[in-house]
Amino acid sequence: MKKTVLRDQATTLDGKIMTLHEHDGFFTIRIEGTELMSSRQHHSEEKIGELACAHIKKKSPSARVLIGGLGLGFTLRAALKSLAADAVVVVVEIMPAVIQWNLIPEYKLGADAMADPRVQIIEGDVADVLRRNHGKFDSIILDIDNGASELSVQSNSRLYQATGLSMVKAALKPDGCLGIWSAKNDPVFIQLMSQCGFTVTVERVRTHSNGGGWNFLFIARGA
Repeated sequence: MKKTVLRDQATTLDGKIMTLHEHDGFFTIRIEGTELMSSRQHHSEEKIGELACAHIKKKSPSARVLIGGLGLGFTLRAALKSLAADAVVVVVEIMPAVIQWNLIPEYKLGADAMADPRVQIIEGDVADVLRRNHGKFDSIILDIDNGASELSVQSNSRLYQATGLSMVKAALKPDGCLGIWSAKNDPVFIQLMSQCGFTVTVERVRTHSNGGGWNFLFIARGA
């Protein structure tokens, strides 16, 4: 039986330990032992990239997309498939270690998608990017932590509050789309999104293309 190997670790802004593990060629990122993402199961991460950018195919060129959270690169790769050659995809990742892990060639994670000329990688807080870009994005995708009520890093909570959602709405173009990934359904958060001016569709998606558990995608447009 192949062992799970700890490849690296880093400390989050609020002092928690984030770890990268490998087992039989697959990688997992955990915070304090709680799994955040895995290269074995990534169907829902790909699906949110696809759904949040679906409307752009019908739009004029020069689309701009913001992705909060690089993860293991699956959402970015899926979004790029929906976008023209002149699109710009801004990916904001607060953990420098996550960026570095993706760039290690032998891991075969997100390095190929990150190298796409349409992609800009920013090491920092997605909230800062949102504040600086009023009405700039056709799509905003937030795959940060495990969702509004499943937080591993408490500092992420502000994005799931009314002030954070209002900031997201202000950064979208009038016909823009917001996609939020969540580990579970969250009626209370969906109600808050509606109160902040979004019309929300909930997509229940498998973690793996042919099975596994369920994740939830909140696809929202301005009401």
